[in-house]
Amino acid sequence: MSTGADAPGRTGRAPAHTAAGPRDPAVRLSRVLGRLLGAGRPPADGGSTTAHDLAVRRRLLLALSALLTVTLFLSYEGVHGDAGPLRSSTTPAVVALDTALYALGRAHADATGPTPSASEFQKQVSVAAQSVALAATDEVGGRAGRQALQTVAGLITGYSAWVSRAQLQPVGSVLRDAYLKYASSMLEADGSGIEARLRVLRGQQRAAMARQTSFGWPLRLGWSVAALLVLALGAALVETQLFLRRRFRRRYNRRLIGALAVLAVGFVTLVVFTVRTRQGMTDTYGLLDRSPTGRAAITEARRHTAAYLAGTGFRAAASVWIVIGGALLMALAETGLRQHVDDYRFTPR
Repeated sequence: MSTGADAPGRTGRAPAHTAAGPRDPAVRLSRVLGRLLGAGRPPADGGSTTAHDLAVRRRLLLALSALLTVTLFLSYEGVHGDAGPLRSSTTPAVVALDTALYALGRAHADATGPTPSASEFQKQVSVAAQSVALAATDEVGGRAGRQALQTVAGLITGYSAWVSRAQLQPVGSVLRDAYLKYASSMLEADGSGIEARLRVLRGQQRAAMARQTSFGWPLRLGWSVAALLVLALGAALVETQLFLRRRFRRRYNRRLIGALAVLAVGFVTLVVFTVRTRQGMTDTYGLLDRSPTGRAAITEARRHTAAYLAGTGFRAAASVWIVIGGALLMALAETGLRQHVDDYRFTPR
């Protein structure tokens, strides 16, 4: 066991070591990091600092790996956590409300037109009712939204009944005009009409969609900190590899090189996943925020949004691998230095 001079490595060759003076910036930095990381003070001037230097680097790598794992997990979840609700709930609800509004407009135009068709009117009303029911299954606006949709469903039934009564009357009769006027008020009344209620619900869903697709300052800060931690950890791994090569005359440390590869490949993969998800979310919001009108436009919007958000579930599941990757980084850093730390058998002071 060595306390005052460097012990030989496992290869049997004495490590190369040249003592640095206390005024050396590297020595000062090592002392500061040693105190911050709890590695104790280095030995007195002239003594071997290898044990202390190993302890500092080991604790620094573990601390940076842990911080990066937490920061990257939170930042990644901040983006991908909203992609699921956007794909499964918000987007289908917006498209369903658009469909209901379009179908009711077509139904009313047919009912009040010069050649009304009872079958076409019922077809469009059925489409509207089904779309409202679909929006209700997507948890639009929570409990208040479900109650509002139930009210709308009831109003659509009442509207259909008044139009059906009107269609039983002769064209141009006073009673027919009265029925249609009452039906029109149920559909178009400001604030309380069916269309007004549906537009309010759609506005709420658009607001939810805006929140889910936003990339505000907390996410920008989180990803900036994660990028800085990746650079810091990468630099620490490279510096540790150079330190081991200089002190122990070993050209490569496979575990540290493996940790560097995991760090680079993992971070690039997560960035690519996040960029693709963000682009899909942004494209979805841009498309639906324009309120597509017409059957063809709504059908295209439904198809395009499904394509934009395809694969977001798979990419969101990658958050589990952040934790696994962080544990792997820490394990590689620990085992990569353990073989050298064991050569010194020292107790940090």
